[in-house]
Amino acid sequence: MSQDARRDEEQATLKRARILGLPYIDTSQIQQKQLYKDILTVPELYNLKVIPIVADKSNITFGVTNTTSQQTMSMLRQRFLDQRLNFSLISDAGYRDYMRLYDPPKQVVYQDIELTNAGTDDLISKVSGMLEQVKANDMLAYLVQQAHKLGASDIHLENQRTYVRIRLRIDGVLHPIARLTPEKTRVLLSAIASAANVSTQADDAQQGHISQHLRMEDGSEVDINLRVETVPTIDGMDVVMRLFNMNQDMYKLDKLGLTPEHRKMLDDIIAKPTGLVLAVGPTGSGKTTTLYSILNSLNTEERKIITVEDPVEYQFEGVTQISVTSKTGEETGFADKLRAVLRLDPDIVMIGEIRDMDTAKTALQASLTGHLVLSTFHAASAAAALTRLMDVIGENPLFVSAIRLVMAQRLVRRLDDTTKVAYEPSEAELKQIKAALETMPENTQKPALEGIKLYKPGKSADNPYGYKGQLAIREQFVMSGEILTLLQGGNKNTSVEEIEAAAIKSGMMTMYQQGILKVLAGETTMSELARVIG
Repeated sequence: MSQDARRDEEQATLKRARILGLPYIDTSQIQQKQLYKDILTVPELYNLKVIPIVADKSNITFGVTNTTSQQTMSMLRQRFLDQRLNFSLISDAGYRDYMRLYDPPKQVVYQDIELTNAGTDDLISKVSGMLEQVKANDMLAYLVQQAHKLGASDIHLENQRTYVRIRLRIDGVLHPIARLTPEKTRVLLSAIASAANVSTQADDAQQGHISQHLRMEDGSEVDINLRVETVPTIDGMDVVMRLFNMNQDMYKLDKLGLTPEHRKMLDDIIAKPTGLVLAVGPTGSGKTTTLYSILNSLNTEERKIITVEDPVEYQFEGVTQISVTSKTGEETGFADKLRAVLRLDPDIVMIGEIRDMDTAKTALQASLTGHLVLSTFHAASAAAALTRLMDVIGENPLFVSAIRLVMAQRLVRRLDDTTKVAYEPSEAELKQIKAALETMPENTQKPALEGIKLYKPGKSADNPYGYKGQLAIREQFVMSGEILTLLQGGNKNTSVEEIEAAAIKSGMMTMYQQGILKVLAGETTMSELARVIG
């Protein structure tokens, strides 16, 4: 509290004392505050809202506040019959000053989470106890700080029957770090809901965004930039908070780990930016990162770039970004905003996600009129994206000529090169590898299998899991060759298998095949490939 604010509070307390006919004490002027710990216990000081200011064998002067009741003063007179009691009004700030002396705040030691102890009972116990002691904003700042330190992508708050579990997703795998009591969770959820502009009482799933700079009790400063997703469960509101990295330099094509073939396809798009580019995959597969890296490469003074997103995930200089707020029952938010955006004469448009027929048709039409349109789409594979899109838009002659590039991707954990362990593949693994290599495109250079070694994760004191970071495996194709011939044939019931076969004939390597090559190169494992792709 500033000196001016404290002075104002003392003046207001003095006026209140005159009205009540009580003496007044300005405790801010008492340099050496005497503590009388044998008169009342700390819990009693909290409950009764009184402070012994001066005391001896015959007299006690209690400081009381505006909220101290007459019944309390009467009870104290009955309790201390051998002393003469006096009551003087003190300010709330003065009462808090004394209570900090009687009950000093406990020193909170923020427990650093290491990959070596993530998920252990000891860590969960220590972090849980620490979180129960701190205020809501410090809880949120601490969780974000630790998530960034560990390279986590998400923070999960999950309601169980008697507690709330907190887990971090690190390299695609969840690790428990704490358990909160329902009472403390309500405090944290209230702070999250207020910052993200969502309701803790909503009956439906909600989306929000938090962008804050918080200073923790230990002086640490934390930048918080989160996408917040909530959903009501039978035990309470579950929350998933996605962390965003705001460093624009991170979003470059060179950092995507593209194969030479895939990079050439994207370079061709950038050289002549028109048509529709789709990035497909499940949540958390890196679709948005890929599209933003493309946007960053296209971001020049000569081009106008506009994005329509729900919500805006990363803010980029030189790009006009428009946020679309999803509301229940409204399916045309993207389409309406997209039509308005096209009237602003953009060169490049990014749509956060194609969700409905209206948005899909508007995106197709925009891509045919000289714009480059980038968007994400939920589908299991690049081929499945085409069949799903055809289901959404129906029979449309613009479909084939509008789409320029379709890319699908997943993220698998990368082996830690310092700990990975070589082993001889089993017969079953060799059979899987051979089957994948045999169906690769004819012009693909296939590795020799004689004497091959595969790798599995090892352990070290610093890394008990044997993985370090993630790498993307992709499949992508341009609308040409066998695919173009197939889709221009007018067959309304073209299957995913037919499209994938045509894409492979045109030179596409599937995600699974690319994953097998990563396994043979010692970058990941067969079990990790099976976990992510199947």
